[in-house]
Amino acid sequence: MAMAIELSLKNVEEHINGPFGAVIVKNGEVIAASANKVMSSNDPTAHAEVSAIRLSCEKINSFDLSGCVIYTSCEPCPMCLGAIYWAQIDAIYYANANEDAAEAGFDDQFIYKELSKPLTERALPIKQLMRDEAMKAFKLW
Repeated sequence: MAMAIELSLKNVEEHINGPFGAVIVKNGEVIAASANKVMSSNDPTAHAEVSAIRLSCEKINSFDLSGCVIYTSCEPCPMCLGAIYWAQIDAIYYANANEDAAEAGFDDQFIYKELSKPLTERALPIKQLMRDEAMKAFKLW
């Protein structure tokens, strides 16, 4: 956890990116560590957790991070939480809570609220198109 916090501090102190860091560990060994890279990469998905997952998967040559745990300087946002579940990471340990992030200007509560609404009631229009054509890929799978 100390490493994840240090990454978040360095990011802010050196004016690199946002105040977030994440470390993925397996069997007591650090597999990968990353700070937030959103601004430096112009990639809104380059959160610390997602970046650490990408590095870990590349290092072990697998998309399955079963047996790993993640230490993150802040409670994961909805996107990062989804990525952690998809990577099959065993546990999440975090320092700052979502409420702490919101007070610092990183409020993702609107995303949680949007996800709980039916598709037709969300602020972002979402419509299904060409389902039958797209089903061909699933059938081939």
